[in-house]
Amino acid sequence: MASRKTKKKSSQTHISPHGAAALPRVRVDTYGAQLRDGAEQYGDRANKGAFAAILDDWRKASARAGDDPLADAPETALNKKNLAKFLDSEKLEASGLVLGVIEAFSTEFASVITRFLRLKDWSGTERIAIGGGFRGSRVGELVIGRAAIELKRDGTKVQLMPIREHVDEAAMIGALQLVPKWMLAGHDAILAADIGGTNVRVGLVTFRFGQKQGALSEGTVVLSKKWRHADDETPSRTRAVERLSGALRNLARHASKRRLRLAPFIGIGCPGIINSDGSIKAGGQNLPGNWESDHFNLATELAKAWPIINGEQPMILIHNDAVLQGLSQVPNMADAKRWGILTIGTGLGNARFTNPSASGARQRRTP
Repeated sequence: MASRKTKKKSSQTHISPHGAAALPRVRVDTYGAQLRDGAEQYGDRANKGAFAAILDDWRKASARAGDDPLADAPETALNKKNLAKFLDSEKLEASGLVLGVIEAFSTEFASVITRFLRLKDWSGTERIAIGGGFRGSRVGELVIGRAAIELKRDGTKVQLMPIREHVDEAAMIGALQLVPKWMLAGHDAILAADIGGTNVRVGLVTFRFGQKQGALSEGTVVLSKKWRHADDETPSRTRAVERLSGALRNLARHASKRRLRLAPFIGIGCPGIINSDGSIKAGGQNLPGNWESDHFNLATELAKAWPIINGEQPMILIHNDAVLQGLSQVPNMADAKRWGILTIGTGLGNARFTNPSASGARQRRTP
């Protein structure tokens, strides 16, 4: 995934461009940072593939010395959601193997976090939310806890916490943070989508305002749809966009039936570095087809297929998917000046934020 420092936008009332840094309630300092160690992408030590590789290595090593404690388990039992069951197994070697893999991966994860904190744009980070599909399992939660202890032992002062929202909903809830308050006024919900390297999720997201100066405090996905684009008969960019457009239109109809007043806005999370015109600069290699083509613009393609919402042409705004997952945590980060998000999935998504409303928050200088 390529890296980009986002540029500051001056007006707080103006709608930010795609992939913007200055958002209505928080600033995106950077996202998509790459950690390199020579030719190695260091961040790849802490994604789903790295965990699977450690598990495979430990099983093979055990087999060479006698037998594999997990040899009798069906492959379906070896996914991240089910592996935790072995921790309570009466088969002590199976428990020990799974626990060892968790600890080994946690050590790598803590090392990767340390490398992030050395980056200039991650300096001073107080808290990191951990998201992605890996977080949605007990094994993932144990990894977060174990990595937090590793960092404390090394004297690294940063707090790790799992994202509060369900991993399938976080980015769609985060899309609310792209919308200025004046656009939300008089409405009940927005449409949002989260396009990942494996799955596509679309949702109808309701919201409410808190007591403090009308701050946006809660978002809820009241209706959603999820599918794997890799499972399409002929996976392609055209098919993915058509299916995405159709799912969003269907949700708009459901909103009307539920008498929910839709804001004229659609928030989209997508892998990669997002240009201000809505095109993808880099990092979309896991999507079906070429999404980085000079002749393709996701925002434009969606706008062509999209009808009027309540008499208005909807604003379609695209940002990086890890950024949107991070934005779902804005209500939980009010007391943090600088905080980040790491999403453990096919890759390791990342973003760092500054909260201008936090007490004593230090503002970044503009060159």
